[in-house]
Amino acid sequence: MANCESCGMLLEPGVAAAGINAERYCKYCTDEEGNLKSREQVREGMINFYKTQGKSPEEAEAYVDSYMQEMPAWQDQ
Repeated sequence: MANCESCGMLLEPGVAAAGINAERYCKYCTDEEGNLKSREQVREGMINFYKTQGKSPEEAEAYVDSYMQEMPAWQDQ
């Protein structure tokens, strides 16, 4: 099973994006048609997730910024 090229989430059934990007991205990183959201939209969603996991806003931002640099979807940005 593959991982989302944007956030790293495991693309298990029910998590994969809709449409042609189902093998590349998860439903949290795409719109209703399966198109990848903007980097800022994905970043904001990931920061919010990590804040619910106990990270401070600053820790979440630093972690997400570092993590996203390694993800295939964002390496050119």
